[in-house]
Formats: sequence, C-alpha cells, structure tokens
Amino acid sequence: MHVTVAGKQVETGEALQTHVREGLASITQKYFDHALEANVTFRRDVKGKGGVFACDINLKAGRNLFMRAEGEGVDAHRAFEVAAQHVAKRLRRYRRRVNEHARSMAEARVPDGTAEVETATQYVLQHDDEAPEADEAPAEAMADGKRIDHSLIVAEQVTEIARLTVGEAVMRLDLTHQTAMMFRNSGSGALNVVYRRADGCVGWIDAPAA
Repeated sequence: MHVTVAGKQVETGEALQTHVREGLASITQKYFDHALEANVTFRRDVKGKGGVFACDINLKAGRNLFMRAEGEGVDAHRAFEVAAQHVAKRLRRYRRRVNEHARSMAEARVPDGTAEVETATQYVLQHDDEAPEADEAPAEAMADGKRIDHSLIVAEQVTEIARLTVGEAVMRLDLTHQTAMMFRNSGSGALNVVYRRADGCVGWIDAPAA
C-alpha cells in the first residue's frame, strides 16, 4: 500500500511515518488482501492555552471503496491512533456487512451454481446550455459521442446493480463517497435509489416492484 504522510505546521519525521505505515498496514490486512493507498495529514489545532494535534486519514481500501477518518490527541502519534481506530471500526463493520451479503447471495444462486448479476449502462453527460443552431449538423452526427437532448454523452460503462438491503446501500454510499446509488432492494425486489441530500441526510427512493 502506498502511504503519503504530510504535515501542516507539524514535523513528520521518519519515526512518525514508520508508525503510520505499520499501523495502517496492520489494520487493513485484517479486512482486505491489500489496500491501495492512503493519505495521512497532520495539523495542529490551537484550543485554549495548550493545543491539540489532529490527524486526517483518507484511505482507498479497494476499487470504489474510499473512507475518511479524523482523530485528535496531545501529540501526533496519539492523534493518529484515534483516527486509525475509527478506520478499523468502519472497515470491520463494512467487512461484516459484506460477509452477510455474500451469504444471502449464496442462498439466491441459480441452479447451475452461478450468481445472477444484474447490470445497467452508466453514462456521463456533458451538458450544453445552448441548443444547436439551425445550420449546425444534426445532434447524432456531432462529435464522437451521442447526444440526449442537448447533453453530449462523453463516457459510458457497464455497472452492476447490487442486491442490497437499504441499510447496506446507505453504508456503501457512505464508504464509497458517492452522491447517489441505484440498487435492487433485496426485500421487495424493486429498484431503489439512495442519495446524499444537500442537508447531509440520506434520501431513499423506493419504486414499486414491477
């Protein structure tokens, strides 16, 4: 795992960097074969006469799996320990939910022993505020991409629609830092969406089953 350690008005000597790398490696290896990368930043927050050290950990634990944790302490080492404990707790909770989901998927396998995987096409749109002029080429002939109304499709990819409970979907939304996610409700079988609202709460759209 590649670990970057930086400090804002805090010295990050070799001893601290080694402590951070060994600590994160010990935590992540318990729950994943290998984490990809981590950025750890230390800063000093002055509170009252003394002041405390703060540590921010941004961890990429796997493909599309990001998480962030913070910690404070009387010194940089203690601040890291607190932040690392938060990371460990979230990884442990995530792994438990993943295992529970894997068991539920095993029970829903088709007769030939393979799991049913539902996919959809995900598009990235580049919005064009202005409609094409009358003498411009038709939308379908413009650029390399396709157009929907006045939005150019600049990328598309196949994405899996996971079968989850609402709680599992909310956890995955939090851990992956996505703003919205579609999933198949494991209870009702309907397509659902969870999304991050402007006020910080999570919204849930429950469509009726077909």
